[in-house]
Amino acid sequence: MFTKILVANRGEIACRILRCARRMGYRTVAVYSDADANALHPSLADQSHCIGPAPARASYLDIDAIVHAARATGADAVHPGYGFLSESADFAEACLAAGLVFIGPPPDAMRAMGNKSRARWLMRKAGVPCTEGYDGTDSSDAALVAAAADIGYPVMIKAAAGGGGRGMRRVERAADMTDALRSARSEAAKAFGSGELLLERALEGARHIEVQVLADRHANVVHLGERDCSVQRRHQKLIEETPAPGIAAELRARLGQAAVTAARAIDYVGAGTVEFLLDRAGNFHFMEMNTRLQVEHPVTELVTGLDLVEWQIRVARGEWLPFAQEHIAFRGHAMEARLCAEDPLRDFLPVSGPVALWRPPDSVRVDHGLNPTDAVPPHYDSMLAKLVAWGETREEARSRLAQALRETVLLGLPSNRAFLLRCLAHPAFAAGAVSTAFVGSVVRPDAAEDPARLALAAVLAYERGGWNGPEEWFNWRSCAADGKRVTLECRERKTAVIVEPTGRHAYRAGIEGNTWMVRVHSRAGCDADVEIDGVRESIALAAHGGTLHLALPEHDVIVRDASADRAAAFAAAASAGEIRSPMNARIAAVNAAPGQKVAKGEVLLVLEAMKMEHPIVSPVAGRVADLPVGRDAQVAPGALLARIEALGTE
Repeated sequence: MFTKILVANRGEIACRILRCARRMGYRTVAVYSDADANALHPSLADQSHCIGPAPARASYLDIDAIVHAARATGADAVHPGYGFLSESADFAEACLAAGLVFIGPPPDAMRAMGNKSRARWLMRKAGVPCTEGYDGTDSSDAALVAAAADIGYPVMIKAAAGGGGRGMRRVERAADMTDALRSARSEAAKAFGSGELLLERALEGARHIEVQVLADRHANVVHLGERDCSVQRRHQKLIEETPAPGIAAELRARLGQAAVTAARAIDYVGAGTVEFLLDRAGNFHFMEMNTRLQVEHPVTELVTGLDLVEWQIRVARGEWLPFAQEHIAFRGHAMEARLCAEDPLRDFLPVSGPVALWRPPDSVRVDHGLNPTDAVPPHYDSMLAKLVAWGETREEARSRLAQALRETVLLGLPSNRAFLLRCLAHPAFAAGAVSTAFVGSVVRPDAAEDPARLALAAVLAYERGGWNGPEEWFNWRSCAADGKRVTLECRERKTAVIVEPTGRHAYRAGIEGNTWMVRVHSRAGCDADVEIDGVRESIALAAHGGTLHLALPEHDVIVRDASADRAAAFAAAASAGEIRSPMNARIAAVNAAPGQKVAKGEVLLVLEAMKMEHPIVSPVAGRVADLPVGRDAQVAPGALLARIEALGTE
């Protein structure tokens, strides 16, 4: 038995586990890094303990620091959440050696599935179908290039020691294989401490289907249904649902049985997920087993009525599962969307920085770890919250989730909220007919900015008297005699708007010959009631640092002050061949040196932010004139990374 649980994680999952543990009567301990000193999760625990500096490798991945925190606070059990050390057999063993109960599977089961190459061998031995591929002991570039030629392109490169999209690359042709291997191996080594890779044949039009399993310490194993996780970007999930649409009862039963077989093959204990690819012919292929709680576990909870975190704790204290497979009932449909701090128009580039306003909806379940005004650090994953909707039917769940996203307010930095709405509204998704290629080949981010929204932003800037000052509104203007030219910059494109007052808080806003009638009916703090051409709606807004953020039901707008000084500075930087950082990041690799000649598109540096690597390439053929950053340096958005002199300018 145990009485105090330390949660070795952060963000929304730490909050989720802490709330569940306290509801069950346990005392709780939160751990936090320097970057999370004012985060939400430490405030939800009975005690909290700082475990180190902001970088994950010095805090949330530091086994000794977490075990020390447990000893210092008197915790006698540890829940790892997901990510970080959740699938580390070494961490589980360190907890057990320190006399702590590890709320997760046995270390041997984690090791069995922790290496994908060994996992594939075990699954084939158990009779679970696997994709064609290469998982031999020789993981060298030469061996993998040769294996890819035998398998046939396209192939998937995967990290043998982990998942979550890290170290994963799709390769279409042999000419790209060497570079893809180098990039995947580097990312895998940083994420999982191992650069071992394997190959799988890329299945065209496949769906990502996973099955939730639950096992106790007495050899009882059940499955809790399947989830469809096919809506992904960068091989990371965005929208998940259960049950998977279009799955016949016979296939559903075979998927569930295969997952139970996989769990039994490694004497699994606790909650875990067996992941499959379902091809166009209806055949499923084992990919991996996640020996931990999944991000998308709430959808399973909503259709089964079971609390998976609670059952993880119950299993850890030795309880028997009180239900057999035939006793588990599934009701309705559930769907989850991951709200992330990222820019869909820049290939889902993760972003960090202050949150000006966070207002989650109250119409659906929301798991999050944000304070109303928080800051998103650059050191961790970009996911901020999960919105989870339930309905009697799939369409009801989809509609409720879309409405919840329309009600969500996240201001201060770009997010994927509008893109999630586009996915949910797409006819292919509405019909339940998507594959893992849905994002990118079927639905793309909308790059066009609605000019009516820019007209509204210009009017709000005019009413507020600018947005370089504090958050409070300035005195509202009464009707002026003439109009004013307001220049906005949205995604580095400048737009001139002529704002002409036509009455009290009423305006005519013109952009390139088009005109909108805008009225501001009321405003209070971060909320305003506005009308555009007779259509009235409520919006949220925040202004700081020369930027105005608007949250409208279907769309977010971020506009900046396009002053002459800013435009001139931007033009000067571009003409000087300067390359600046697009985000807060760590310099993971430096591939160039001052004086070196580089080709257009050549990778100069590699940035690491929010667990992903991002190559920085030369925009022109030229010579490196300046390279002021070194490996492991931390850079802020806008920091100078390199300056390239075009060839022939000497």
